Amino acid sequence: MIRSLAAAALLCACTAAADAQDLPIFDAHIHYSHDAVLQVPPDQVAKILREAGIKKALVSSSDDDGTQKLKAAAPEIVVPALRPYRKRGEISTWMHDPTVIDYLEDRLSAFDYEAIGEFHAYGDDIGTDVIQRMIALARERDLLLHHHGDREALDLIFASWPEARVLWAHSGFARPDEVTEALSAHPGLWSDLAYRSDMLGSDGLDPEWAAAFTAFPDRFMVGTDTFAPERWYYVASHADYSREWLALLPQDIARKIAFENAEAMLAAE
Repeated sequence: MIRSLAAAALLCACTAAADAQDLPIFDAHIHYSHDAVLQVPPDQVAKILREAGIKKALVSSSDDDGTQKLKAAAPEIVVPALRPYRKRGEISTWMHDPTVIDYLEDRLSAFDYEAIGEFHAYGDDIGTDVIQRMIALARERDLLLHHHGDREALDLIFASWPEARVLWAHSGFARPDEVTEALSAHPGLWSDLAYRSDMLGSDGLDPEWAAAFTAFPDRFMVGTDTFAPERWYYVASHADYSREWLALLPQDIARKIAFENAEAMLAAE
């Protein structure tokens, strides 16, 4: 009897692992900026995504031309987002530059997007005229906001627009309990796990993250964060790593985090 139970458990574990290997991935944190365009051509990037099993990817870039080129190369994969950056080096200054609004308005009138971001903003940066106008543009068009920043800034975004849909980049690099507290406070908040590896430890799935995923199975998603050109060569290995730790979760939760949550987030109104 004991042997039968052990064999059944092993079979279930092997089945779950096999199913996880086939999980499609919605990568919710991809960049294809101007330097990456020069080093990794759009057709090569499209091939990388397809071979990695990336079925959808939320893509933004500095400047936006990279996103448009990749969308042309892989229209079935790319979900376009508009960054407020026209080049590298604007991360800490963009919120004080009123020409950013002209850029956003021009791009929004020329192309279709599902989100604005990823944008970096901390604390009372959210109160600047530029960010308040950006939030208003997102509100007018019902666009997701992909925010990289701290909890204070996150709260101020929702104070400015209580009905906003916000994707918190890297889950704010916060502890699991801090992330779950934020998710509890804001029903319109989702968290990506890009550039994080603390979900999986030497003993398996981190118990605090496991508790967070169980408490909020509909609010997490994976992401690679190709912030530099060389990061494109990690997309496939990152997808495999994601499937590795997702295999340690119940299959329904694994599917949600792998791709269903991102799809639901974008479809939400």
